[in-house]
Amino acid sequence: MKIGKELQKILDKTYAPLSTIERSMGRYDLRFDTDQIGRPILLFAGKANAQGRIVGERFTRRIVTNEVGNVIKDHWDNQGKIS
Repeated sequence: MKIGKELQKILDKTYAPLSTIERSMGRYDLRFDTDQIGRPILLFAGKANAQGRIVGERFTRRIVTNEVGNVIKDHWDNQGKIS
């Protein structure tokens, strides 16, 4: 699975700091955690099972900033399947 344009729009938004957000997008259930600024940094995408756990794939976000705080690099790494 790749992060498409529609999902990237959701992940580019800022949310409540240090929180877990659950939502759905098309046929996928999403759960992501945010950092102290409110940027999503950990994403679980797939289908939620009966216990509410996401079965699918896990992604982590890499954000590199300079001394001033400007973002130099920002990309998502696929960490593989989760069950």
